[in-house]
Amino acid sequence: MDQNRDGFIDKEDLKDTYASLGKTNIKDDELDAMLKEASGPINFTMFLNMFGAKLTGTDAEETILNAFKMLDPDGKGSINKDYIKRLLMSQADKMTAEEVDQMFQFATIDAAGNLDYKALSYVLTHGEEKEE
Repeated sequence: MDQNRDGFIDKEDLKDTYASLGKTNIKDDELDAMLKEASGPINFTMFLNMFGAKLTGTDAEETILNAFKMLDPDGKGSINKDYIKRLLMSQADKMTAEEVDQMFQFATIDAAGNLDYKALSYVLTHGEEKEE
């Protein structure tokens, strides 16, 4: 984003960034409003802080849970691991068998082969399983 490479993001940098994305009709007052959100000059650290603040309120765990819930019409909180493996390896951004198996290492799978997707969602978003 720092198009002029001076270490700070200014109005011209924002204009250039929007232009590179195909939006050339951005108004100066919109750019000024963006710049005013910062408490000072926008360097990389400030940019990361602002970006993080914009993401506050989004719940990645809830998003992942909702995706799994679509595959669990009975609301049991678990999905057969073979079924989820087949889906992950055949739909959209296909995963490899190794990638799925790696994910399963972090999953709780019962004796019947059912994956506890609530626990997995927590691990994926928080990095470790909750202590109960």
